Amino acid sequence: MYESTSLDVQGNAMHTLIFEPEGDGPHPGLIIAQHLPVAHEGLEKDPFTLKVGERYAAAGYVCVMPFIFHWWPEDEERSVKVEQFRDDWTVADLDAAFNFLAGRDNVDENRIGILGHCWGGRVSWLGCCHNPNFKACAVIYGGRIKVSFADGAPPPIELAGNIPCPVLGIFGNDDQSPSPDDVYDYEAALNAAGVPAEFHRYDGAGHGFQDFTNEDRFRKSQAEDAWEKVLSFLGKQLG
Repeated sequence: MYESTSLDVQGNAMHTLIFEPEGDGPHPGLIIAQHLPVAHEGLEKDPFTLKVGERYAAAGYVCVMPFIFHWWPEDEERSVKVEQFRDDWTVADLDAAFNFLAGRDNVDENRIGILGHCWGGRVSWLGCCHNPNFKACAVIYGGRIKVSFADGAPPPIELAGNIPCPVLGIFGNDDQSPSPDDVYDYEAALNAAGVPAEFHRYDGAGHGFQDFTNEDRFRKSQAEDAWEKVLSFLGKQLG
């Protein structure tokens, strides 16, 4: 189960979900950036997004999931949201979510990480480039890290040197967004910047291979192995 709240971001209301583990804590915290396919229409419309929050809460993390597409009407075309997407808006969203999470009585503000699938993977990388307080970052088949958006901000890959924490990467070798060459560039940028990086690549898996709601993309064995690797990584960095 989860709770729902609204956070103010530059005068805009951002719908936010909170998933909590059992016990008083203080627990480590996670910001979870949603993936794009369905969740851009509303967090609660996507079973996969909700399952992600539930699963990490069950593992002992207080999870906050901000609706970063609140800048547009929920029924706006996905292509419009992609075309108009701004990194400065997203950084403001993540700052609001981080401050909300860090201010909760059951959260250890010194043990907060961020993760995301798909679009959320890019958002997670971006967030770490602008907030020195993150202690862990997991990028799960996040594409467009080499791409600049409507505000003209640098592509997040160019900001790798700002990342203050270890980064875990989870990718499918059949994916084209990001492609295997893109993933190599991600890893190379982190290594060049001296950022600890742990990357895992899966044969027979493409984009969205953890999404159990998509029969064409879902790869059960690779998905479960990836879950375990993320939990192990988070345990080391935030446990």
